[in-house]
Amino acid sequence: AKALAQQSSTCFLVRLSEYTTAMASGEEKAQIQVGTPGFDARFPNTNQTKNCWQNYVDFFACVKAKEAKQESAGVCDWYSRRYKSFCPKSWVDDWDSQREAGSFPGV
Repeated sequence: AKALAQQSSTCFLVRLSEYTTAMASGEEKAQIQVGTPGFDARFPNTNQTKNCWQNYVDFFACVKAKEAKQESAGVCDWYSRRYKSFCPKSWVDDWDSQREAGSFPGV
């Protein structure tokens, strides 16, 4: 499991907008390495709904804690990549609007 975690940490996800930006900036070949997050022992089952929810909540809790300490929230990107991989976009859009309205139950 440790080797798998190390392997998955080397993978990163690239959004389509970042790819098109790279292509538009004149780069001949944009190098893209696409991967999915590795195994997380907290969520051993195939249903990844809780994994999605927990990583979404953890990301914004991490950002909130880092902003309170006036530190860079860059370390929180790990959670961001995971929830963007696991969560359907419609869920994230709903949760984002709930957070903006102050009615999100998670953070």
